Amino acid sequence: MEERDLIRRRLLNLADQDPAVVAAAITGSHATDDEDRWSDIDLAFGVRAPLDAAMRRWTQQMYQDFAAVHHWDLTSGSAIYRVFLLPHCLEVDLSFSPEVDFGPRGPSWRLIFGRATPPQAAAMSGRDDTAGLAWHHALHARISIERGRYWQAEHWISAMRTQTIALACQRLGHPTSYAKGAHLLPADITGPLETTLVRSTDESELRRALSAAATALTSELTRTDRTLAERLHPILTELAAINRRPQGSTPHAQLPQQH
Repeated sequence: MEERDLIRRRLLNLADQDPAVVAAAITGSHATDDEDRWSDIDLAFGVRAPLDAAMRRWTQQMYQDFAAVHHWDLTSGSAIYRVFLLPHCLEVDLSFSPEVDFGPRGPSWRLIFGRATPPQAAAMSGRDDTAGLAWHHALHARISIERGRYWQAEHWISAMRTQTIALACQRLGHPTSYAKGAHLLPADITGPLETTLVRSTDESELRRALSAAATALTSELTRTDRTLAERLHPILTELAAINRRPQGSTPHAQLPQQH
């Protein structure tokens, strides 16, 4: 933690000395005093100059002065998050935003210097969108099983479980992205989800896990939107049918083609 704090202070000092960086904030767990030994360094910069020029300079500095091992980018609106991996498994997330758009995007925010735009209302992920992704993943899990693409089926079943967790977190007011609120869910929700874990890529196991995932999804939908649950229930029941396909039958004769 001492090394991480030292690096954070060095980065903020560099930002204060950079004429292109007109504002800076600490984000993430450190901003809300929830940091532990495993936390990342999360900083946000408001940039007056073109973002690409500022990011090139900062990237060069991260490799030269902080021995960065690798980096990649994540875009959110006008902001670009450049994510660096440093030695000793330390992650550093630097967000670069145009000056006019620099401001809090959530509660994990502490302004260090400069000015920030007023906070914007968080765009809530619609329940219909989350539920739609869930049934989409169920559909493609079933199709993947029928096609004998068992690793792909495992991917879709796990993705389906992720959306079920997001629905529960959304309903209870917990963070929904990256399962950040999953540990806050009660046992009556997380317990049944354990049965959705895929234990092998055997076809019968994949069908069992898909059936369990469909049951868990239906239970959560019943809590959040009973009308939608009733509409989706027949489809989810059909998709999660455990029975193996009859010998010689067409693998996905009654299912729509996967896009």
